Amino acid sequence: MKPTPTPLHRSPRHALPHREAPTGPASFGDHLRTWRQQRHLSQLELANEADISTRHVSFMETGRTNPSREMVLRLCERLSIPLRERNALLVAAGYAPMYRERALDDPALAAARQAVELVLRGHEPCPAIALDRCWNVIATNRAAQALLAAHVSAELLTPPVNVFRLSLHPQGLAPRITNLAQWRHHLFERLRQQIQATADPALIALQTELMEYPAPEEPCPLVLAGEMLGVVMPFCFESVHGMLSLISTTTIFGTPVDVTLQELAVESFFPADEYTANVLRAIARDNCAT
Repeated sequence: MKPTPTPLHRSPRHALPHREAPTGPASFGDHLRTWRQQRHLSQLELANEADISTRHVSFMETGRTNPSREMVLRLCERLSIPLRERNALLVAAGYAPMYRERALDDPALAAARQAVELVLRGHEPCPAIALDRCWNVIATNRAAQALLAAHVSAELLTPPVNVFRLSLHPQGLAPRITNLAQWRHHLFERLRQQIQATADPALIALQTELMEYPAPEEPCPLVLAGEMLGVVMPFCFESVHGMLSLISTTTIFGTPVDVTLQELAVESFFPADEYTANVLRAIARDNCAT
């Protein structure tokens, strides 16, 4: 019998604790200007992209013209704005939000939930974690939960459990990670790219918090081979079972029309050597026996 994924919490809308997200722009014009600048476009460049006049862009940004619903959606498409923020622009322009946001346990997302659970189960005996947009854990398989419970402070496992915090906090995995400088750089780069794409205040708050954690003081930091930028990342840490060498990769949904699904990701870990593979198989056998 295959083990079922173990949920750690069911609150993908839960804000990051201890930090208050800054207030975003209120008017449609402010939203539009912020996203245009975020994408490093001039008014002329955006006008060309959207097949409208520069004057029209200027009037929308200053509030002299109220865009139609179709114009809002066209601009969002040209600016590659995520679904959550598209809803914010629609509301700011006076229209109803278009994209639904539902908890993963909503009956309407049953098929998506089953797909996530299938991925988590199918990845046994290797660790796999389902994550929301802020890298908070939605669910894990048994392999991931066993490794986290054995190596991380219980305080950090209080929902919402954040994998960036688990990795870099002094009471998390950080003291055990052999290639901590490399792993830390990898996480910050992912966060930077996500902030660049979404301008999410919660992610900006998370970045600020993580930067306050102590950086590794290593004269010659270990850099493991096998890194493929944006695809695969090596991860090595001293566990209670010995040195485990893993590689991680992230899977996202293709083109969802639901906010929750667009922001959902699955972080999967694979053994990088035979010893690690044997340890993961042994942990799986122990899980099945209990």
